[in-house]
Amino acid sequence: MKHKQVIATLHTIAFTHRNLSVNEVGEFHIDEELQQDRLSRLKKNCCIDELMFLSTCNRVEFVIVFPGEMSFKFLTGFFKELYPKLNDTQINKYAEIAEIHHGMDAVSHQLSVASSLDSMIVGEREIITQVRTAYNASKKMKLSGDFIRVLIRHTIQTAKKVYTETSIAKRPVSVVSLAYHRLKDINAPLDSRILIVGAGVTNTNMSRFLKKHGFTNFHVFNRTMSKAEILADDIGGVGHSLSELNTFSEGFDIIITCTGAESHIITPEIYLQLLQNDTENKIVIDLAIPQDLAPEIKERTAVTHISVEVLQKISNENLKTRSKEVVHVEEILTDAVTEFKHLIHLRSVEIAMREVPNKVKEIKANAMNNVFSNEIDAMDENSRELLAKIVDHMEKKYISMPMIMAKEILLKENN
Repeated sequence: MKHKQVIATLHTIAFTHRNLSVNEVGEFHIDEELQQDRLSRLKKNCCIDELMFLSTCNRVEFVIVFPGEMSFKFLTGFFKELYPKLNDTQINKYAEIAEIHHGMDAVSHQLSVASSLDSMIVGEREIITQVRTAYNASKKMKLSGDFIRVLIRHTIQTAKKVYTETSIAKRPVSVVSLAYHRLKDINAPLDSRILIVGAGVTNTNMSRFLKKHGFTNFHVFNRTMSKAEILADDIGGVGHSLSELNTFSEGFDIIITCTGAESHIITPEIYLQLLQNDTENKIVIDLAIPQDLAPEIKERTAVTHISVEVLQKISNENLKTRSKEVVHVEEILTDAVTEFKHLIHLRSVEIAMREVPNKVKEIKANAMNNVFSNEIDAMDENSRELLAKIVDHMEKKYISMPMIMAKEILLKENN
């Protein structure tokens, strides 16, 4: 049947955290300003009917409608066209390890991706926004068509159902998210004076998260001054060298620290200097292993200490809770795959029926202008108007009835 043939042309080429390191996945990212030209040429030169490009921090995927097979020859040609800087050895490697899905398996994979079952962290619902954004971009660049439109619409609806009807995303599991929730529980004011010690990936994510949620007062300290300034510029703060910690005199309410130091960066002496004789309780979120905060500080001063070990325990418990929801999510996705089969079947009938109105109009025009033209000319004006109304009514019915009947037949088949 035609709808089965259409589904069979759907393919997904994926590079994720499962088959490559995060840094290697990043090599497949295409800058936004280059996507229109490169993806359009790829679509044309590889004879692809429809194309969607999805790129996240740990995933790059291509959703493709293509009548041929995802052979090794096709894949090497695909990567050569899209990534001209790759050498033959790299191209062959990526063609071999690419995760490929076909037909209904590709549909199931797409549903799993948007519902976060395929994510590094199950339940992180940011992926649904990323899928929607990727589709909107492909549509704007005229890369995708009717099939991907139907697929993504069904995918987004299914993902929304997953996040609404299950608890898969209701307990945070990332250290950054958990740390923020602890601050929220403590009711830390948005104008709190925050010292960021270390400008690595974890603190960068944490700082951006805090800025996103309304915090505004940041000082960033890092061993490499340039990195401190880059992060400070990003979050609207002030950059400092790490050596300035022991002379900083502007006070603080919160310290967020995460360095790779082998010993405690924040010693009792440095902490007392930072306090500037302030006796109010302070908050220290220590995301470093080993800890950056000297343990005796907790014994001598009023401090709420939030360690990465504590956050990790909460994360593990939340992951257990989320894993229990996976069964419920999989049930929703199984039903969604069946629904998509029916949906695309119905859509293929709709497309096939597009010619019905034109055919009916042709029959009407031929009857009125040729077959019965003499008889119509012999009628009086009122009779011709009545005949025109009757024929127009019949035309509308003959256009709508086949579609209604086809849908009824499909519903019976589905049941």
